[in-house]
Amino acid sequence: MINNYFFYLFITLLFFGIGDFLGVLTKAKVSSVFVSLLLFLVCFMTGIIPADTIKLAGLSEIGSWSALFIIFSMGTSINLREFISEWRTVVTAVLSMLVVMASAVIMIPLVGYNETIVSVPIINGGIVATQIMTTAAMEKGLTLAAALGTIVYAVQKFFGTPFASYFGIREARWVVEELRRTGKAPVLPGAAAPEDSKAKGPNFFERHKKYYGNFVSLAICGLFAWFAFMLGKLTGLSATIWALILGTVVCATGTVPKNILKHSNSSGIFNVAIFATIIPSLAKIRFEDLFVLGYATIVLFVITFAVLLLCFYVLPLWKILGSRNLALGVAAGQLLGFPATYLIVNEITNAVGETDAERQAINDHLMPKYLVSGFATVTSISVIIAGFCQAYLQP
Repeated sequence: MINNYFFYLFITLLFFGIGDFLGVLTKAKVSSVFVSLLLFLVCFMTGIIPADTIKLAGLSEIGSWSALFIIFSMGTSINLREFISEWRTVVTAVLSMLVVMASAVIMIPLVGYNETIVSVPIINGGIVATQIMTTAAMEKGLTLAAALGTIVYAVQKFFGTPFASYFGIREARWVVEELRRTGKAPVLPGAAAPEDSKAKGPNFFERHKKYYGNFVSLAICGLFAWFAFMLGKLTGLSATIWALILGTVVCATGTVPKNILKHSNSSGIFNVAIFATIIPSLAKIRFEDLFVLGYATIVLFVITFAVLLLCFYVLPLWKILGSRNLALGVAAGQLLGFPATYLIVNEITNAVGETDAERQAINDHLMPKYLVSGFATVTSISVIIAGFCQAYLQP
């Protein structure tokens, strides 16, 4: 009687909640995702909770179709104007993802083919890329590769945060030095010009906002999720890629609200559902797998940071942005995403700036680059990469 549907749903949400609580308590120094996944892993391995907890909680079905809703909503969040104005940041971020993908030729002999194919899109991205790759791996019986992907996702912020913070602090110190020396905040070559501040008329959604209630917004998501699924079947291109494209296109027309799931007040339950889809892979891990998974995780991140340092500090790719430190901070955005990049800039601003003017100069210099980097990699490009990579897994 005790172990019913609601009990397992409570346990699942409790583990997520503990992660959230500790993340806030430590000001994001402890990853909420890592805490939640660690709780599931320990409880699975010790038999405290059954391996099919997510299924018993009733989250398997909603998790299976929530991805297209979330990815479509991601597309409706993409600001094409901002991407165009920060094109140098986008190019640097994309190149950083490509060099990590290219480093797979080094990773495969050390970690394994399927393990590398699953992990690289996750290093490039976030929860959606993780869901795509771990689900594909589980469907092909690649349980160890799926488990590795889940662990990589859980710890990537631990590896990425100090990297992005270190080079961001170096850049911030340079900004402050220049400000004190010249009395003006420095501007990098080719920096984006300020946007035209002319007022623009309201778009279609803004004029008819009262009609976009919760259920209308969810119906729109359902419609485009269906379109994406059908286009995926017709073209052979992953439905996740189509969902992202459709979301971006319809948002650019002004006919749907930005971040439509948030507008429908339903993003929370969808985030729970998609998070839940990666949990079952942890139930397959045995004690004897821990050493292999730990070794593979360390190798993947050591190689990742080595190639980023080579390409954006030693080689001249940093010249796209005009700063080695800024280029490496942007390159680390693929491991972080929003809101982690936002939080890091705030921490850097408060740590380095001593006056309001210095803090403002640091924020203006770093924030657009870090935000665009995290958003471009985690919410868009990594989804495309994962959509392609899942086809190359070999059972």
